[in-house]
Amino acid sequence: MTSATNTISPGTLGPAAVGGDVPDYFALLKPRVMVLVIFTALVGMAVSHGHVQPAIGAISLFAIAVGAGASGCLNMWWDADVDAVMSRTATRPIPAGRITPGEALGFGLFLSCASVLVLGLAANWLAAGLLAFTIVFYAVIYSMWLKRATAQNIVIGGAAGALPPVIGQAVVTGSVGIESLVLFAIIFIWTPPHFWALALIKAGEYARAGIPMMPNVAGPASTRRQILWYSIALAPLGLVPVALGFGGIVYAVIALLGGLGMIAFSVRVLNNREGEAEKRAALGMFGYSILYLFALFSALLAEQSLGLFRPVLA
Repeated sequence: MTSATNTISPGTLGPAAVGGDVPDYFALLKPRVMVLVIFTALVGMAVSHGHVQPAIGAISLFAIAVGAGASGCLNMWWDADVDAVMSRTATRPIPAGRITPGEALGFGLFLSCASVLVLGLAANWLAAGLLAFTIVFYAVIYSMWLKRATAQNIVIGGAAGALPPVIGQAVVTGSVGIESLVLFAIIFIWTPPHFWALALIKAGEYARAGIPMMPNVAGPASTRRQILWYSIALAPLGLVPVALGFGGIVYAVIALLGGLGMIAFSVRVLNNREGEAEKRAALGMFGYSILYLFALFSALLAEQSLGLFRPVLA
């Protein structure tokens, strides 16, 4: 299967912009994504073997969040044409005409530079460099190239969303350790089954927008199988923190049950292929995957920050 060709050029705007207000500019930052970035970066800090002053930690988290928002803003600037033809994004500030592409571009570039500079001055330049790499990877490599070029866009592009724990550990230790790399791997493998579940439902809109998402290129049946295989790979990967000694008993239970749940929801997606049953299964997978990742990282944060850590392997 092949996707349709989108005739609107990237970064263009349909309606004439009338000038945005503060909520419109805040919406450009993709605040829900920012919350996830702050959370996973905080967990990256928590699992690190080190200490950071609370003020520096707070400033660093703020800078990481702003950097993530900046990359989201640049993504919205470039993808204004795609957003305009998809129902879930058509009301975003640029396609809705509340903010011009030029304003969004300037805002995103300013926040990108400011966030990297603040993080470098507050914490260290390794963390700042990783944040700069994340912004460039998401805004340029993913948004401007991968998203419109390959059905593996989410797989490769998922690296950007998986980097916040690595940046968080770099803030605390000035280095990158195995703990944050494992968290990176978990988010990286989690991303395809999470996003492809939604893509199964939105395949028609992606086709109209000219985006080669997996259901449009490989077909829904292949996408369902890949969701299952990624979930099967994710389940044991989620237990690696236990084997490495930074995930305790609480985490082990959540990771084991949560991983089995991911597989169960994937099987449900595989077996429900038509009509409302397909939609319910895909939405169920999408929603559960969010809960899974939140529970997994919450367990690590609670064990490391609240004194709840009890090793499984003594």
